[in-house]
Amino acid sequence: MSKDALQVVALHSEGGINCSQAMLSVYGKYFGMPKELAIKVAAAFGGGMGGMGKTCGAVTGAFLVLGLTYEIGNPQSRSEIYGLVKEFTKRFIDLHGSISCTELLGYDMSTEEGMKTIKEKGLTKNICPGLDQSAAEILEELLAGKL
Repeated sequence: MSKDALQVVALHSEGGINCSQAMLSVYGKYFGMPKELAIKVAAAFGGGMGGMGKTCGAVTGAFLVLGLTYEIGNPQSRSEIYGLVKEFTKRFIDLHGSISCTELLGYDMSTEEGMKTIKEKGLTKNICPGLDQSAAEILEELLAGKL
């Protein structure tokens, strides 16, 4: 595991920031994004898009980083980024079966009962570090030479 991937896992595991914030704050630096700004920008994406159990924050954080590669004025840049997002998603699903927090954790975090079970079973502490790690590794593979 790379130093950056380890940092993503550590930042999220320590608490205080969500998985999306951890991804963007670690990899945003390669594109000139200050850590504090990255933490603000990605604040709403944790818990599967604001605690709704939708797209995993490690995934949305990676998408935000991919967006930082956008070249203003280059008409092909958007389609290149969309291609990277699709490839990232394919690889993540191949590894984990889904990009949905609810499916990855097995419980719906958007409900009080689901969140209670997730906390009681320590699922975010047991499952999310592996998701953070693989998201970071996929991102690094896709952005080889740009980081």
